[in-house]
Amino acid sequence: MNKTEQFKTLIRESERIVFLTGAGISTASGLADFRGKEGLEKRKSPVPYETLLSIDFFERDPAAFYKYYRDFLIVGDAKPNIAHKKIAALGDKAAVVTQNIDGLHQLAGSKNVTEIHGTTLTYRCVKCRNTYPESYIKRTPGVPKCECGGILRPDIVFYGEMLDDRKVEKAVRLISGCDLLAAVGTSLVVYPAAGLVRYRPRNAKFVIVNFDPTPYDTYADLVINEDISKVFEGI
Repeated sequence: MNKTEQFKTLIRESERIVFLTGAGISTASGLADFRGKEGLEKRKSPVPYETLLSIDFFERDPAAFYKYYRDFLIVGDAKPNIAHKKIAALGDKAAVVTQNIDGLHQLAGSKNVTEIHGTTLTYRCVKCRNTYPESYIKRTPGVPKCECGGILRPDIVFYGEMLDDRKVEKAVRLISGCDLLAAVGTSLVVYPAAGLVRYRPRNAKFVIVNFDPTPYDTYADLVINEDISKVFEGI
């Protein structure tokens, strides 16, 4: 039995699955990851992406932030790929805790999705807190502004900001109650998200599906360092 078949068997035999997903699951949809060969951290820029995506940089130079943001982070016409769809097809059996901000899990049909880093699909005014959809940002050039004149910010967690406690608590609750935790497309090096794997029950199976090795590989019951889409084609 190959590794994909082993993963398929674990999924079939499990009743409470949590998929912890990262940027690698969306690369087949045409979105860049962060640490892969074509990832954001490899792109030449006079300013590191951690700085460009920091709250300090956004507040200091929103025009420069939005130029980078529009070029690399707005989803555009990206569609869910086979991995998103296969996870969604599991229905109530599977919950998703994602580091991604692209909304592709929901677009694929997953209902129980916790976006611990926020989303690019909604925006809010820094002054009056009024909210806007992504469609408004796409048709508004430059720095998008609210009717009140305030600058709009994406509902993402910037570098330098804390995660939403309610979302973290939900993620911990889901993982603590799972019988299978599958980390898919995540390097498991970004904290506190990576630390969530430590909340899995001792008797829960732990699978890692990622093209590159992760710091948690030695703790996993199954590690698949293969193309994510090809793995899920066999699920």
